[in-house]
Amino acid sequence: MERDLVEFIAKSLVDDPNSVSVNMVETDQGSVIELKVAPGDVGKVIGKQGRIAKAIRVLLSATAARTKKDIRLQILD
Repeated sequence: MERDLVEFIAKSLVDDPNSVSVNMVETDQGSVIELKVAPGDVGKVIGKQGRIAKAIRVLLSATAARTKKDIRLQILD
């Protein structure tokens, strides 16, 4: 569910939605959602001063709290 949320938001923000790749990796500390977009779209996903990335992380933590999971977002270059 969280993976789909991040994918939907990212595809809505970027110019090239076909290049959006979202992977979920399980670690000892919890789950990590890795988001990869086209090089020209990285700034659109991060936003000015990281505001968009922070907003995505807030939404992600809110949905993860409902299921009592520890999920983090990592935006890959």
